[in-house]
Amino acid sequence: MAKKNEDLNTPEDVLKKFRIVFNAVKDHFQNLEKQAGIGGAPVWALSLIQKTPEIGIGALSKSMAVHQSTASNIVKTLLDKKLIEMTRSVKDRRNVHITISSAGTDVLSKVTGPYEGVLINALGKLKSDSLGRLDLELQELISHFKNSKAASAGIPVTESTN
Repeated sequence: MAKKNEDLNTPEDVLKKFRIVFNAVKDHFQNLEKQAGIGGAPVWALSLIQKTPEIGIGALSKSMAVHQSTASNIVKTLLDKKLIEMTRSVKDRRNVHITISSAGTDVLSKVTGPYEGVLINALGKLKSDSLGRLDLELQELISHFKNSKAASAGIPVTESTN
């Protein structure tokens, strides 16, 4: 039975769509972790490091839209697992250059993409006017949360604990 116009777009209908999105993201990250043995954010970082040899932590954080400290933590995880190598810049010893190791390349070869995750991949496929409308509508939605934190925008979903 078709819905009447007044029954369209109820909060419950929209909630169901959010659940579809959240569950697709969760399923994708769980699959990545099974394939790679590391979480989704480190897989994405590893793919960016492979694409941009000698990338720095600042450029990595910008590419992933995360805080620099978050990118540093991801890099530390990848270093501990010997999936990347890091060297200091000859010109400025404060700067580091990150490259993927052969073990990191092996990990990425086991993973089916998209490396960056299904949500950002899908957002990238939207027309610019659709993306703009979605951005405005989500901003309005966020304004109704009492405890929303702007800082949480820089934390990957796979790392959120609260």
